[in-house]
Amino acid sequence: MKASIIRPKENSQLPTIPSQLTLRDIIKTLPSEVFTKNMTQAWLTVIVSVLCAAVGYLGLILSPWWLLPPLWVFTGTTLAGWFVIGHDCGHRSFAKRNWVNNLVGQLLMLPLMYPFHSWRILHNHHHKHTNKLGVDNAWDPLTVEVYETMPGWVKWWYQRIRGNFWWIGSIVHKVQLHFNWSKFEGKERQQIKFSAILVLVTGTIFFPTLLLTTGIWGFVKFWLLPWLIYHFWTSTFTLVHHTMSEITFKPPAQWNEAEAQLTGTVHCDYPFWVEFLCHHINVHIPHHVSTGIPSYNLRKAHESLKQNWGEYIYECKFSWDLMQKITTQCHLYDAEANYISFTQHDRAKSLKANII
Repeated sequence: MKASIIRPKENSQLPTIPSQLTLRDIIKTLPSEVFTKNMTQAWLTVIVSVLCAAVGYLGLILSPWWLLPPLWVFTGTTLAGWFVIGHDCGHRSFAKRNWVNNLVGQLLMLPLMYPFHSWRILHNHHHKHTNKLGVDNAWDPLTVEVYETMPGWVKWWYQRIRGNFWWIGSIVHKVQLHFNWSKFEGKERQQIKFSAILVLVTGTIFFPTLLLTTGIWGFVKFWLLPWLIYHFWTSTFTLVHHTMSEITFKPPAQWNEAEAQLTGTVHCDYPFWVEFLCHHINVHIPHHVSTGIPSYNLRKAHESLKQNWGEYIYECKFSWDLMQKITTQCHLYDAEANYISFTQHDRAKSLKANII
């Protein structure tokens, strides 16, 4: 199946937005109801996710071996939905009271071994600096110049994460960033420290208990493989949201907030069951225009953005060809070409060395 790229215009690049346009101008065009928190719908997403996970784990307990692979996929995708609800909590778009957001976010991210507050704070940094080269902390590509200064082992890891092992990118991101509270101060430091220690203590109790009661196979069957599927989806969502050869990153001096949030992210259509279980997080452009929009209102907000700003919106459909395009072409950032591949970089470097 070929990657189907939907563009309002024939050219591959999205048009440049008017320089006087602000993010507030874009937000004002959205209907007010998309910002409304509906607690019935919010708690329904929790109930759906919990029930689907229960069905998945019950199936893993009772089913024959040949049904395990689809059950791992189903259960892991459901856990990605848990993360999406925690994502809403982190943006305070789940409930009106922060203590409810914190409680639900902690409870749903804890089984995923993800520290809620460190993710919340660092993820909000990503939204504040979306596609700002060298500042954004979510799939921010390395420039050729920075890549050349890095040690060989770091280059090796970067090549893996930008290539065929993109699906573990969120694991590397978590381990690298989300357990270090020393870089923060005050209340943020205390919150991050609490979440990180809570995850570490929980893991210290949970994993030995699981191994003692179910053995190594039980650990793999009930936790590791669903957890890897969950990370496959969170890595894929994040990579696709912000990595296309047509999507630009800008250095701080050239960065424009309205342009970054409207044209710097991607709407990707996935199979219905994925979108349902993951609460439509793939509808990502309105989420970047305003993080105050709850996940269940994203589709309505997206339709409004398409009506008013359709020429600036990038849409695609999920497919293997799409992932191949991203993981074989979008490696290093280049100011003129947007992205070059590792192969292109190596050829250019070799040619330069031969000339010298």
